[in-house]
Amino acid sequence: MKLNYKRTFLIGLAFMSISAFWQVYDNIVPLMLKNTFKIGDTLTGGIMALDNILALFLLPFFGALSDKVDTRLGKRTPFIILGTAIAVIFMLILPQADQMSNFPLFFISLGIVLLAMSTYRSPAVALMPDLTPKPLRSEANAVINLMGAVGGIFALAAISFLVPKVEAASRPSYLNVYLAVAGFMVVAVAVLVSTIKEKKLAQEVREFEGEEPDTDEPDSESPKQGMPKEVRRSFIFILASIFLWFMAYNAVTTAFSRYATTIWDYKGGSFANALMVAMGAAILAFIPVGILSRRFGRKRMIITGILIITTTYFCGFLFKTYSPWINLVFAFTGIGWASINVNSYPMVVEMSKGSDIGKYTGMYYTFSMAAQTLTPIFSGFLMEHVSYWTLFPYAVVFSLFSLCTMLFVKHGDSRIVPAGK
Repeated sequence: MKLNYKRTFLIGLAFMSISAFWQVYDNIVPLMLKNTFKIGDTLTGGIMALDNILALFLLPFFGALSDKVDTRLGKRTPFIILGTAIAVIFMLILPQADQMSNFPLFFISLGIVLLAMSTYRSPAVALMPDLTPKPLRSEANAVINLMGAVGGIFALAAISFLVPKVEAASRPSYLNVYLAVAGFMVVAVAVLVSTIKEKKLAQEVREFEGEEPDTDEPDSESPKQGMPKEVRRSFIFILASIFLWFMAYNAVTTAFSRYATTIWDYKGGSFANALMVAMGAAILAFIPVGILSRRFGRKRMIITGILIITTTYFCGFLFKTYSPWINLVFAFTGIGWASINVNSYPMVVEMSKGSDIGKYTGMYYTFSMAAQTLTPIFSGFLMEHVSYWTLFPYAVVFSLFSLCTMLFVKHGDSRIVPAGK
């Protein structure tokens, strides 16, 4: 049994477009809030958490709703098309509102964009397990994350090349960056819709899995039974781990543009270079990590990733000024995050029933978004009222907590494949 890589790359186009948007959101919106609208770091963290507050309620809702939808295009595709269209239209208003210093227009447009993104993130992610047999989901998720990294690299490159190399406080125009990313999103989703016939492929996967024995995870339950106690325990611990490592990782990614321009004196969009290195390393790591996960198990790869990324957070704290070695540290950050991200979502959906994939996808995002709601506020408060130097130690602490909870996860792993098969 082998993964259909071409199909999986095409499925990943939706996640690629989503990732491109979030890179612009995480890196440009905080600069707009700080330099144009003169908002402090704590309140900026609160505004940056709005998408995650919306996601807490909307991602599980739209994930479960897409489980029940049945259209000519399938369950997930209609959400992807509509959400992308609305998001692209209103995201192009943001740089205009920034140049006009019009905060009401900026805030309303941002709210609509975040609502639109929330409607289709869970359906877009659920498309992969819908169209991929269970044993291949870690490998498939590696491809999906690779596509997400490509989207992130594109957005970071746009920031690096299209933002004028001036002091951020002088308010450079970000319109060209938003135009580039909006066009990228439209093309990605257009190719997805024209090449992936969701309804037909989902039926093929259902027929294939009907011929294969299931794992001993909850899919083997009768429909009326709940999740077994021991599986539920693992489920709680994996969700706790997801919450904790996102508390660490998102604190760094959300604050990085401010940290790099303030502490390391990066100019213009040059702070994006270190993030591009991390994304590039992740791109190179995703496929090997997926293969290794099938060989050695998802849990082992996640624990390895936590150890790597925690080390990079500690190293980040050691740099007091800019150094080329920062790029090497961020390369290992990308590898560590790839090892975690490739395997965590498949572990969650492995504990679900096939008819509930959208629901469990929403639960995965509930915990990741809960962390991403809280951590910009907490880390922003520490940065504003204690010191910017608190950012990386903060990430180290939460990353180590995630290691502790991950050790208690006993279910959701892939069946380890012997060497030579």
